Amino acid sequence: MAAGGESDFLIQAATYLGAAVIAVPIFNRFKLGSILGYLAAGVAVGPFGFNLLHMQEGVFHIAELGVVLFLFVIGLELSLSRLWSMRQQIFGLGAAQVAVTGVLIAGLFILADVMPAPAAVIAGLSLAFSSTAFALQLLKDRGEFNTSYGKQSFSILLFQDLAVIPLLAAIPFIASLSVVAGAGAGEGMGWAAVAKPVGVLVALIIIGRYGLDRAFHIVAGSGSREAFAATALLVVALTALAVSWAGLSMALGAFLAGALLAESAYRHQIETDIEPFRGLLLGLFFISIGMRLDLAVIAASWWMVLGGAAGLVVIKAVLLYALTRAAKSTHNNALKTAAVLSQGGEFAFVVISLGVDALLFTNGAATLLSAIVTISMASTPLLVMAVHRIAKSGADSGEDLEGPRGGHDHVIIAGFGRVGQIVSQVLRNSGVSVTAIDRAPAHIRNAQRFGFKVYFGDASRLDVLMTAGAMDASAVLLCMDDTQAVNHAVEALRAAVPNLTIIACAHDRTHEIELAQLGPDVIIRETLESSVLMAREALTRMGHDQDEIDDYVEQFRTIDRERLLAQRDYGMEAGKELLHQPYARPEKPSGEHS
Repeated sequence: MAAGGESDFLIQAATYLGAAVIAVPIFNRFKLGSILGYLAAGVAVGPFGFNLLHMQEGVFHIAELGVVLFLFVIGLELSLSRLWSMRQQIFGLGAAQVAVTGVLIAGLFILADVMPAPAAVIAGLSLAFSSTAFALQLLKDRGEFNTSYGKQSFSILLFQDLAVIPLLAAIPFIASLSVVAGAGAGEGMGWAAVAKPVGVLVALIIIGRYGLDRAFHIVAGSGSREAFAATALLVVALTALAVSWAGLSMALGAFLAGALLAESAYRHQIETDIEPFRGLLLGLFFISIGMRLDLAVIAASWWMVLGGAAGLVVIKAVLLYALTRAAKSTHNNALKTAAVLSQGGEFAFVVISLGVDALLFTNGAATLLSAIVTISMASTPLLVMAVHRIAKSGADSGEDLEGPRGGHDHVIIAGFGRVGQIVSQVLRNSGVSVTAIDRAPAHIRNAQRFGFKVYFGDASRLDVLMTAGAMDASAVLLCMDDTQAVNHAVEALRAAVPNLTIIACAHDRTHEIELAQLGPDVIIRETLESSVLMAREALTRMGHDQDEIDDYVEQFRTIDRERLLAQRDYGMEAGKELLHQPYARPEKPSGEHS
């Protein structure tokens, strides 16, 4: 019996892996994307295709771990401080998208007399949610997660995950108002339904803030790579169990755990160990979505399913475009955000299932709603590709440019803009071997015109810097314009190559204070020396002698440094009285006259 069960499990696993191995390369070959490949594989091997995979509900629950791990990895890239800086988009644009979309869809259901008003409200709000797994995977595949529209899309998705709490708590209350629900639908629900998840989130924040890093430190000290990977998976599993017990989205809990570890010294190792599991399980998630496509239901009510999916996509895309444009997004970014978030999300399946249990939805309505959501999800990769062709910004993709190569006893210059070009020229002409990297194809092509060799790559990524030879470099000079990219590179390099000399260019005073916490060897404020030189020239033209000017500049540097240290400890307002402190006039040697 056991042997038969084990054999059946292996057959199921082999079927899943075989479907992925066949479908994904084919779809990637025709540039349709891996997600569509997984969906097609799910349709083919699922109960409504060749029926090679069984127990689709069990597969779906296991596959949800892929989404959980995916959100955990995303959380590792976003510290709580960075999330706080995104609060306006999260609670402004994100809240507006959910509210406006949910109300409009609910209104359409009520006007069409498809379902009672209480059920329409729940259905409308659930359809306002987008698929975190689909959207973020598309952004990752296209390398656009850190673009302005990628960050904007992520902010909306994050609010949607946060909105899980009140919507789940609201289902029994709204069900009690429905004529379908009847008496007693909302019994046993009260403020405890809200207090429980809030308490769990607070507990997770406290444990994550003060316990997780210490736990990883102890495990890392054992020297066991396997134990470290197991600890990372255990953290994700326990977090998912805790938030699931509280009635929240497991993905939200995993994201929170990742965000709490974003500033950990072990972040990169955790991400490396989690990645293989994340990729396989996320692929299984997309296959399970394909398995849910009941072709018979779609065929029987094809006009309703396809029309509903098209209507959902159009409504969400139009509203997203309008809201993002109102938030001062560019036309192209608004189009791309609208496309990547236009589908229904996996959370709708949970709400629809709970709605059936609460007698809000009939089984037939639930089946049609699930089919509409699934079709809208399957259409997303095609829509994103179409929008990217329409929204041609003229940007150079850099596909034909050469990636970085390793070197030995060289200096890596990351960023070949106005600072990197000058630094490179001085070092090269001094006989230093230079490996220059830039992620802007325009900078690279312009450098090629003047005989400079610059490699294409995002120097904020540790893997790119390692490929460029960071392990064997004499120094890495970070000259990028993007302050977050510089911070990320410093943090990653310091953790991976502790003894490497890192010289970072700070955009301004605030950025210098941020960088100081990350530990580069030298920080050069971008405009400091040019400003001092301009002041020198002005004093020279006004008749001051050079010794006097040298003394004034030295006094400036001393006071500026004193103020900077005060600001690091007490905030940006500290030391502001030093800004207006007159410099002491240098004493002239006896015998000189004014």
